[in-house]
This record gives sequence, structure tokens and C-alpha cells, in this order.
Amino acid sequence: MPRKLIIDADTGIGDALAVMLALCDPEIELLAVTATGGMVSGEQATRNLLALVSLIDPPRWPRFGISDGPVAAWSEIDIPGPHAFHGPRGLGDFPDLSVDFHQKHDSAKVMIDLVRAHPNEITLLTLGPLTNVYRAAELSPTFLSELRGLVIQGGAYACPGDVTPMAEFNILADPEAARYVLRQPCTKTLVPLDVTRRLELTFEQYQRLNPGPETRLGQALVWTLPFAMRAARQHLGQESVMLHESAALSAITCPDLFERESGAVDVELHGRLTRGMTVFDRRGISRWQHNIDVLTSIEGQGALDYCLRILQPRLQS
Repeated sequence: MPRKLIIDADTGIGDALAVMLALCDPEIELLAVTATGGMVSGEQATRNLLALVSLIDPPRWPRFGISDGPVAAWSEIDIPGPHAFHGPRGLGDFPDLSVDFHQKHDSAKVMIDLVRAHPNEITLLTLGPLTNVYRAAELSPTFLSELRGLVIQGGAYACPGDVTPMAEFNILADPEAARYVLRQPCTKTLVPLDVTRRLELTFEQYQRLNPGPETRLGQALVWTLPFAMRAARQHLGQESVMLHESAALSAITCPDLFERESGAVDVELHGRLTRGMTVFDRRGISRWQHNIDVLTSIEGQGALDYCLRILQPRLQS
């Protein structure tokens, strides 16, 4: 039976690829895609999700959740801002398709409604800041406990951050929400930078995938992935693009590819240099109560094989 899934995303290029994979994977029943502000504004994330699903046009459309959240604050002193890596609208060269909603439903409320309808059956995958999850938990005190699982792409376990030396973007974008959610007693898994950085796509691998405008999926890949690869080369000196969000999806679809540890985590809110840092108690003494499973390693080739296995048949149809 397909796994019921909700994806909450701030809909940059990596988020878009993960959504495409979920739409194409026959083992996933994608019930909803919900937008949040982060890499782009909530309004732009909403438009990007609708444009993406409209282009792919899956047999069964997910529900949509809208957001009006702002773009996350990002200091460009060390590295360029999100526009450099994702383009002005978040999806690279994806055109500004003329799409709109007939009915608008708030992201947090969409999550709550679906979890109430399917208690203990839905996995929620977050690919952006945890703002919507925090709001859903505030509005419905049983929301988190009625999830089958919460999988969070974010944080750094034993490696540096990405937007600051200590903090990862999704946590830093709304550390108050992250601190609240991470400390809740529910079934949750953190997929940190230590793991997501190990799933990479090189330009040669992309060429072997051979996407093109002959299919809707191929067109979506052509508009997004080459942009991300050029940006990684120009701004980071990398000859590949990291598929952070696809790694997080793989943690749900291919859990055997990962190793994990049970741990205790908190989020720093006040440090001038450490705000947004995920702090793990690894002293070996029981002072903090374990509150999360943390993925510590990934079989990168296996995760990449999963992505290619899902995409390739749709590129040939």
C-alpha cells in the first residue's frame, strides 16, 4: 500500500525535484503539497508548487496549502542569497506560468485536516523552515501525535552549517519554530546536512539521464537542474549539485540506505554567532531526554539510484 505523504516546501529547485520524485513514485500517495516562506516568499512558493504540479499533471493531484510568509533573512556577506542558487522566482529557468487557485486553503489547516482524516497514517516531510508545523501544532494540540512520522530536512549534526558556520538554512530561517517542534514528544527524524551533502548529481550523470522537452517531466528538469549546476559551479566552485531534499525523501522511501542514532537536540536562539545552531547532547551521560532520531550516514549511490529509477521511466514515455 502506498505511503501517505505531505510535503511542506519553500519550493526552490531542490524542493521541486523532491516533489517531482514523490509525484512519480508509485509507492507514494502524495496527499498534499504545502507552501512556506523560506528560500522564496510563501506566495512564490505557493505559485511554484501549483506551476510544477500543473506541468507534471499527475493522475491524482495533491491538495495545495498556501502561505503568505516572507523570504527568510539571509546575510550575503559570506555567500550569495537564495536568488543566486534558485533564480528570482525560485525555480531556475522555469517560466512564470499563468496559474492560480480557485480556492485557497492555509498550509497549516490543510495539514491538520488531512491528519485528522487519516490519524497515524501520514508522514509529513518538511523541506523548508518549520513555521507551518509550529502553527499546525498550535492550532491542533493533537496534530504532531497523530502523525505516523515527521521527517525534517534541516540542521547540522557534526558538520558546519551552510548559511553560517554553525547554522543550516531551514533551522536558522525560523529557529523559534524549529526549537518548539524538535522538542515535542512525537515520532520524528532529522535529516541533517551531514547526510544530505552526500547525495550529489554531477553534470555527466544529468546528461546520462537525458531529459528533454519531449515529456512534461523532462521539461521541468531542463528548466531547473542545469541552472542549479551552473550556480553551484559559479558560487561554490562545485562540479555537482547537492540533492538535499531528495536525500530527505529517500529517508522515507529507502530507509535501509541510512544509519541513525537516537539523540537529544535543542536549537540555539540567542547567540550572535550561533543562532539557529542545532545543539546535540553527545556527552554520554543522561542529562537531556532523547527526543529525535538523527540520520548519520547515507549510501549516496543507492539514494541516487532510487532517484534515477523513479525519473527515467517517465522521461521515456
